[in-house]
Amino acid sequence: MKFSRPKAGCEPVSLGTPARPKPQVTGSEARIDARDWSLLGLLSILWGGSFFFNGVVLRELPPLTLVFLRVALAAVILLPVLYAHGLAFPKAWSGWRPFFLVALFNNVLPFSLIVTGQTYIPSGLASILNATTPLFTVVVMAAAGEEKLIVRRVAGVIVGLAGVAILRGGGLGFESGQGLGVLLCLAAALSYGISALIARRALSDSPPLATATFQLMASSLMMAIVAATFERPWQLPVPGAVTWLAVLGLAGLSTALAYIVFFQVLRRSGATNVMLVTLLVPVTAILLGSLVLGEQISLREIAGALVIGSALLLIDGRVLTFFRR
Repeated sequence: MKFSRPKAGCEPVSLGTPARPKPQVTGSEARIDARDWSLLGLLSILWGGSFFFNGVVLRELPPLTLVFLRVALAAVILLPVLYAHGLAFPKAWSGWRPFFLVALFNNVLPFSLIVTGQTYIPSGLASILNATTPLFTVVVMAAAGEEKLIVRRVAGVIVGLAGVAILRGGGLGFESGQGLGVLLCLAAALSYGISALIARRALSDSPPLATATFQLMASSLMMAIVAATFERPWQLPVPGAVTWLAVLGLAGLSTALAYIVFFQVLRRSGATNVMLVTLLVPVTAILLGSLVLGEQISLREIAGALVIGSALLLIDGRVLTFFRR
């Protein structure tokens, strides 16, 4: 798959093309440097904010229409940026195929599964199930022979899940009759793990900006069909200005910018490491609630955040190496 370059003499620093050679990811032992930890923190804020935007939009629009608008507007936002950086479209279906595969497993399936799952289970339980994504990613990458299944990494993910459970408290709402919702959310987490494998194998040489844009274009086409089939959005009343502002925030910040960051970290630090963001999202959501909305942070939430932080240090491994010296 080939991408065109900007003309000579017009080569600004690009979101799509790194200014220096890409670091090599060496299996499960790849550790995250300070830059990628910062990018993971930014990504957790962008995706944590999506819960707020979703809450506003769902007051006036059904879920599948919301997903369609999210991916379609994000693609529209990124297209001028793609053009400005001189990145060309794939020339044939063989070039588009991996983007459609990633779009299916990274957007269409998980978004739809989570939305449907939340009709059976509360959002607190859904967020904990979503935090199993790193565990599924570890298993998927090991089964595919991409990364070794090492005890330190698996233990760190499990500790992280315990931290998320502590963060959310006892009100998870896991009651009888909710098994289908649990399975749907777990299937979404597995789908994210599969998408990371596909992106790692098929799109490792694709610039993050191109990967994000083409994936969202493919998602838009598939979600247009799904939304038209089940919700017929053209028959819905036109939403108000506040809803449209939330849609733009969801598309521009929590999707377009978020996926550029996501694929950048994926290229540099590997699939399992980038999926650690799902452990950080609940922490940043609570911090945003405190800083923006003035909500009080409880001791339980502080304890959960500390457990998650310990899990991330365990997964990273450098602290253990330091104490072995």
